[in-house]
Amino acid sequence: MKLVLSADGVRLEVSLRETPTAKALLEAAPFEGRAQTWGDEVYFETPVSAKLEPDARQVVEPGTVCFWTQGDALALPFGPTPISTDDKPKLANPCNVVGTLKNFAALKSIKAGTRIRVEKG
Repeated sequence: MKLVLSADGVRLEVSLRETPTAKALLEAAPFEGRAQTWGDEVYFETPVSAKLEPDARQVVEPGTVCFWTQGDALALPFGPTPISTDDKPKLANPCNVVGTLKNFAALKSIKAGTRIRVEKG
């Protein structure tokens, strides 16, 4: 299961896990959202709503694709956020882990307000 994210010439491939939230995102594709940034994290709203899953986490590795249930948003952390206590991303709240990005360094070039398109991979 894969999703492809496209924004301003950046193309990112998401390898999805087998989770209810990941499946819901795949079923909802294609969709678009507007990027917002928070430290070294890009996030954007989706048409999906999900409940917090048992393995939800707040501190993750860079390149982890997360779903923020409180904002119905995909969160794409690639480095520290304003509440990080070390070099790992710390999300605003525990989030569902839905997949991983290989080339997550490209997220640095995505600015707030950029349109992000999500399609099945």
